[in-house]
Amino acid sequence: MNQKKFRNRSLIISLGFLILASCVSDFKISNTLTINTSSGIVKGTLIRRVISWEDIPYAAAPVGELRWKAPRNLISPEFLIQPKNDNGCLQEASIYAGIEGDGIVGTEDCLYLDIKAPVNNFNRRLPVMFWIHGGGNTSGLKDYYDFSELVDRHQVLVITINYRLGPMGWFTHPVIQGPQSGLDKSSNFGTLDIIEALKWVQANIQKFGGDPDNITIFGESAGGHNVLSLLASPLSDGLFHKAISQSGYTTSFTKEEAVGVNDAGAVLNPLGSDRVLLKNDLSGYGSIKKLYEQDSEKYEDEYQRYLRSLDAKQLLETYQEIAEDTFLRVPLLTRDGIVTHVDGVNAGLAASKKKNFVPVIAGSNKDELSLWLGANRYFVKGYYPLTKAFPIPKVEFKREELYKFWVKIRSQGWKLRGVDEPLMEMEKAGYTSLYAYRFDWDDQRPSFFADFPNLIGAAHGLEISFITGDFKFGPIGRYVYPRGKLRNEMQETFMNSWTSFAKTGIPDTGKKNQWKKFNSSERNFLKLDSDKFLSTDKEMLSLEFILGNIRLSPVGTLLEKCLLVEELLFNIGDPMLDYLSEWNQGACQQFDLMMERKKIENDLIDEYGSVSVY
Repeated sequence: MNQKKFRNRSLIISLGFLILASCVSDFKISNTLTINTSSGIVKGTLIRRVISWEDIPYAAAPVGELRWKAPRNLISPEFLIQPKNDNGCLQEASIYAGIEGDGIVGTEDCLYLDIKAPVNNFNRRLPVMFWIHGGGNTSGLKDYYDFSELVDRHQVLVITINYRLGPMGWFTHPVIQGPQSGLDKSSNFGTLDIIEALKWVQANIQKFGGDPDNITIFGESAGGHNVLSLLASPLSDGLFHKAISQSGYTTSFTKEEAVGVNDAGAVLNPLGSDRVLLKNDLSGYGSIKKLYEQDSEKYEDEYQRYLRSLDAKQLLETYQEIAEDTFLRVPLLTRDGIVTHVDGVNAGLAASKKKNFVPVIAGSNKDELSLWLGANRYFVKGYYPLTKAFPIPKVEFKREELYKFWVKIRSQGWKLRGVDEPLMEMEKAGYTSLYAYRFDWDDQRPSFFADFPNLIGAAHGLEISFITGDFKFGPIGRYVYPRGKLRNEMQETFMNSWTSFAKTGIPDTGKKNQWKKFNSSERNFLKLDSDKFLSTDKEMLSLEFILGNIRLSPVGTLLEKCLLVEELLFNIGDPMLDYLSEWNQGACQQFDLMMERKKIENDLIDEYGSVSVY
């Protein structure tokens, strides 16, 4: 055969194989895009080597008769699941939570999840990472963070979910829980939503290339709190295999606090359900309540129907209105003895022996409170040197020493109550693979607008972008996350650590530093920082030590110290009233601290028009 003809024929055959291979590859990708799930058929979208399946319902819409009940299975799967617009759960609009609009936005029909997988997920069993968003359990949504880069670079699946928020997700009322049975008697519907989503993942994730026997739950702030709550709950046994709590906390409420009054009629919390409903006599609440008190058997069903027919947005607006006049919080996670231990999260962790094989990472940030205090006019002053049309104010310290002291004390308290104490409770339950960290990275870029390394530093939530690879922080993002070697080092450390933990149960930074296990006698933790400062440390914090430092500090007036002590004792864990009344020989009892806080707030509003510089 002529050599030229042979070459041409070979070329044609080679091209044919390439086309065939391409067709097979396209067929495989096409097969992995469309998945038949227990909720219906869902079609994925391929963008830059990552497939995304969005808005998959994992439970029936909790509306009408299903409001304030445990999540229910879908009655009938959808034939073809269609993407939904604006399916965030009901909450106040906030750019910080990623949900736009005015006032109360969102919907009760919000129990959806998203899945991201690498393009070559076909017939694989990849580690599954189940993200629980933060936002105080009153705001946030599944779509806010994009984990595509983590998925692509480290070959894991990431699932993000919505769950009921605020009083739609955590609600206690005698006429709701009283006549109900089983899980419906719980107050913790938002937590039950997360558990239901995990059950859906267990049943379906293998079809997406995920391993149902290797699921890591992870979340930040309220998401970290929910991670700890799941570790403490007997209802989540067997649903996950590893856990990461980022800046989590263990706060919970009694049933009486959640209702707002005790049996004697004393008001415990103006944001309890009964107090809120009475506030504006929502849709005639006082009348139906009075009828029920006269004849509970006759009016119980009508009372329940009334509560479930309330306009949800109007209800949340009433909560919002009352919250503006108090520094107390909306009762959320409630010690119902069903989802949560009757003595709280820490007690549940100490009793969670069925999960003690689960490896756990828990950590906090060196400068947690700077996220809020860095914008508070009590500590900083801000003005717009150019024009208000330019969205960045110039921010300067008023009393830098007080600011740094406040941030340090509150952040130490967060580490103690949100990291060390929960891990020590798990140690009591027999957990043997416990790891702690503190996020220390503060390599921001100083600018004309602010001394960002000292103003922001390692603030609450700043570590998330190093896990996602999606660096954003509003108009100051380029200063908070400046491009370069130090940012890249921190991103590499986080991504390596989180995904190696998801794969093996052992966090590996990919650097020389070995991450030592945590135990109560040493309390080792890894300082997560750029490579030069990445190191192991230990810190034997105690509440008495922190309170003593406040008392002895030359920084701050007595009133300021009392306000700081109150914040320390009433946040991150359950309130500790005795410590406040006894601190410094009862020195704080001369102040009405709630009134003093309100006075400070009103003075700032009178002088500047707002408490925040933004």
